[in-house]
Amino acid sequence: MGELTKDQAVGVVRDYFRKVEVAAIEVTGGTLRIGDTIRIKGHTTDLVGKIDSMQVNHQDVMEANPGDLVGIKVSDRVRDNDLVFIEGGKVEEVM
Repeated sequence: MGELTKDQAVGVVRDYFRKVEVAAIEVTGGTLRIGDTIRIKGHTTDLVGKIDSMQVNHQDVMEANPGDLVGIKVSDRVRDNDLVFIEGGKVEEVM
């Protein structure tokens, strides 16, 4: 995939809830779906994981679109402003 750039990001981390290991991610481009493998990358973060479940406003959802603030369980700490990418570079364009 080469060097990851902000333009390729599908989202950005807005918060992290340590006790439940959930990242609050603002979707900024493309669509995130259950089953997608994502990479969360920042200055001190480089985490890859599969989306097993997502919530918007405490409701389970199958996908999240630009403008959604979605909660996704992660395996390690992430930080505000870390960028979120779909692993493999498959980003669906949203009209």
